[in-house]
Amino acid sequence: MPVIEKLSVIPLVGATVDGGWPEGHEPQENLHTLIRIESEGRWGWGSCFTSAALVSGAVELMWPWIGGQEVEPERRSEILRQSTFWQGRGGAVEHAISGIDIALWDLYGKLAGQPVSRLMGGVYRDRIKPYGSMLFDEPEPLKRSLEGALARGFRAIKLGWRPFGRESHAKDELLVRTARSTVGDQVELMVDAGGSEDFWPHGRAWARRTADMLANYDVRWFEEPLAPDDLEGHAELTRTSPVPIAGGEVLTRRQSFLPWVERRALDILQPDATKCGGITEARRIAWMAADHHLQFVSHGWNTAVGLAADLQLAAALPVAHYVEYLTPCLYLENLLVETLRPDEHGLLPIPATPGLGVDVDPDKLRSLSGEPVTFAC
Repeated sequence: MPVIEKLSVIPLVGATVDGGWPEGHEPQENLHTLIRIESEGRWGWGSCFTSAALVSGAVELMWPWIGGQEVEPERRSEILRQSTFWQGRGGAVEHAISGIDIALWDLYGKLAGQPVSRLMGGVYRDRIKPYGSMLFDEPEPLKRSLEGALARGFRAIKLGWRPFGRESHAKDELLVRTARSTVGDQVELMVDAGGSEDFWPHGRAWARRTADMLANYDVRWFEEPLAPDDLEGHAELTRTSPVPIAGGEVLTRRQSFLPWVERRALDILQPDATKCGGITEARRIAWMAADHHLQFVSHGWNTAVGLAADLQLAAALPVAHYVEYLTPCLYLENLLVETLRPDEHGLLPIPATPGLGVDVDPDKLRSLSGEPVTFAC
């Protein structure tokens, strides 16, 4: 088996999308980082939802268990996880492991001449519905954003964060009513409250009242309605809400998801492969959800590489129904040789070529990235 010869940490800068936090995000902020792993003249790509400074520090910590080691994604990512319990066990170290795991799967697939989905056991589907993921806005700009998403081919759209939940119940209903009247009855709508925002002020009473309102507009699910550590609150809300409750994007490692599964605290689990431990860990979480009759939808405030990983997961899992597609976003829509776009039916074809099935365009990457940090044997 070929061994890992080189690993590069590449910050994405210049086109960072505002994530909805109170202080906002500037285009030059580095929130996403790519990882490139090389072996015998081939390479694999991974993505981390973490700054390059944190990823570089984590890779430096873990390099003794990376450099010169065999290209075995599942075994290697678990060795990294087990070997960093005292300095990792979640957080930035696990985020870095996520990107490494994705890159190793991509490289492993290229070396084997197979798409990652087949190496994970088989293909259940060759296309899947993406939902355009965007922020809420005031009614008029919200209408324009939604019309743009429809023009780009989306037949499902998720709206989240400010100003929803930040002003009044009447304002929240106005925004949802505006969205539904703009997209019509044939487009699916999801709502993300953004309860992982710092100092989230709302509790179960607000969430129940809001869920009742969302049901009147046929909202597919209500995401992050409570603070992400409120396990019991989510469990109670999930039992009583007229719309499914979704969450889990901030959790890392499969062990963190287990109590949420056992308590039936969510209807829909949303692990983020670029944070939770990569394709390997997201797959384990998805099967855990399936075994407990819960739904699985990858979270992906993402890059094109992260989306490609989510698509391979979706192909290999019988319980996948959607993938998240951050739009508009140059890191996703202007990074690959061939951009992943919805077809005329609002579905995304899942690549069937080796590895993740996508090629990063070096010229496009150069225009959207900062100076890489490279580790080599």
